[in-house]
Parts: sequence; structure tokens; C-alpha cells
Amino acid sequence: MTFGSHPTRFPGRFSMRAQRRGFTLIELLIVVVIIGILTAIAIPKFQATKGKAYYAGMRSDLHNLMTAQEGYFYDHSAYSPFVDSLQFNATRGDAVSIVQANATGWAATSTNPLSYPHFCALFMGSATPVAPATVSGVVACN
Repeated sequence: MTFGSHPTRFPGRFSMRAQRRGFTLIELLIVVVIIGILTAIAIPKFQATKGKAYYAGMRSDLHNLMTAQEGYFYDHSAYSPFVDSLQFNATRGDAVSIVQANATGWAATSTNPLSYPHFCALFMGSATPVAPATVSGVVACN
């Protein structure tokens, strides 16, 4: 007697149940469609989360620059016009630049092409405000 065959009918033949292995085309298509739907839901959520992280990095960079500028002012009685002269490292992907600096104030911007909003600004003291910043010491983004 052969495994999977009926002992009295069709000797030597396998039954259909014993020969069926794997998945049907319909079952595979259903799985692919379900994975596609889950991916379509997850990718926009992931992109939005990354954008918020870049945005938070730009704001944090400007706050950290504020601390570095105050330390520089304590040592030199003036604000630094150069980011390189401060003990400051920007977040990877962010471009931080000091627009104006003198003995009584400074202004800076932070940009990141991967985030939304793409541009943040901050000014302190008597420096000319850089849009969208309107209040001294408060980071504003657009």
C-alpha cells in the first residue's frame, strides 16, 4: 500500500489531498493586498513623525545656540557673529547661521530641507528681528 492512496480504489495513485502543497494564487494575492494596505497606512504616519523630529531638531538647535551665545557673551562682552567660534554643534542635516551679532544682540536662523516647516528664526536683544520671529528670545518657524 502506498502512502496517501486508497487501498481498494486506484492503487498506486495519490489522492488530491495528499498532493496539494503550498498556497493557492488567490491566497497569495490576498496576503499581498493586505500587506499593501498596511504599508499605505504606515508610510505617511512614519513620514509625519520624521518631519516632526526634524522640526524639533531645528528648534533645539536655536535654543542651544542661545546658550552658546550667552556663554560667549560672558567671556567676550559681545555676541559672536560666527557659529564656528562657539562651542556649538548643529543637528545633522540642519543649517544654522547667525544673521546678525553685536554687543547688544544677535539673530540666527535654522533650516532643514527635510522638515516642515523648513525655516526657523530667533533674535535676542537689539538685533533686527528675522521673520517669522517677532518676540525676542522666542523661536518662531514657518
